Amino acid sequence: MFAAYAARIDKEQPLAGLELGERPEPRVPPGWTTVAVKAASLNHHDLWSLRGVGLGEESLPMILGCDAAGVDDDGNEVVVHSVIGQTGHGVGPREPRSILTERYQGTFAERVAVPQWNVLPKPRGLSFEEAACLPTAWLTAYRMLFTNAGVRPGDSVLVQGAGGGVATAALVLGAAAGLRVFATSRDAAKRQRALDLGAEAAVEPGERLPHRMDAVLETVGAATWSHSVKSLRPGGTLVISGATSGPNPPAAELNRIFFLELKVVGSTMGTKEELAGLLNFCAAKGVRPVIDSVLPLDRAREGFAKMADGELFGKIVLTV
Repeated sequence: MFAAYAARIDKEQPLAGLELGERPEPRVPPGWTTVAVKAASLNHHDLWSLRGVGLGEESLPMILGCDAAGVDDDGNEVVVHSVIGQTGHGVGPREPRSILTERYQGTFAERVAVPQWNVLPKPRGLSFEEAACLPTAWLTAYRMLFTNAGVRPGDSVLVQGAGGGVATAALVLGAAAGLRVFATSRDAAKRQRALDLGAEAAVEPGERLPHRMDAVLETVGAATWSHSVKSLRPGGTLVISGATSGPNPPAAELNRIFFLELKVVGSTMGTKEELAGLLNFCAAKGVRPVIDSVLPLDRAREGFAKMADGELFGKIVLTV
């Protein structure tokens, strides 16, 4: 079957290790099923995998891709939850949690094998392309907002780095849920897009906000960390799920964190139950993922290059 896969690890030039071509059909252990992939979306995790983060040479070649929507063996339209081993279903209770492409072949292929437990019904109102955007970036944003930030309708939330997959998802979901959403971006066009999607204000990173925030969602890391901490009200919550600009900020702002009793919460992916909630929320409220572009799988390299350059707003989707 045709697939996009990591053939080599290259920390400096990750796209040098990306190959497109034939790979073996997926192995289907007991308790697993095969999904014929209709659409899959790119995540920064795929670039990090090509750099060797979470993926070792011993696991190559590895089909990339965490997210997918498609058709299962019984002809049902489904969405794949990409966290394997969360509760032991299909792998045994002692296997540590991982996501597709870390231990098991991913979704950038004609077919992917996953535990039957990891398959959820696709809502009829969502296209395959839209549904394929949800299981990683949008699920991460959903958990950050509604599980870990502790916000309620009317609360103010700052989303750093509008344009990225998680940040854009958080902006759209937050606005749909009645939050006052503020966003940052270095790019004027992206700030305007954030306003169009429901942000109350969009400013440059580091710019002073109209008032302190109840929560800040952080995926950028070192470049925006100080601004995130300084933007919170006393007792506010900073939720972090990534550090694309680096994990070690020049100033940790520890004095401000303890004096104002700020909460710093790590957040990783989400549960199957949260993904079901996200699917229901999108279907009920008419929320649709923001898609930057749709490409056929054989043009995956273009999508990877666009994501690596940061020239996108929303998700890049690959269709099979």
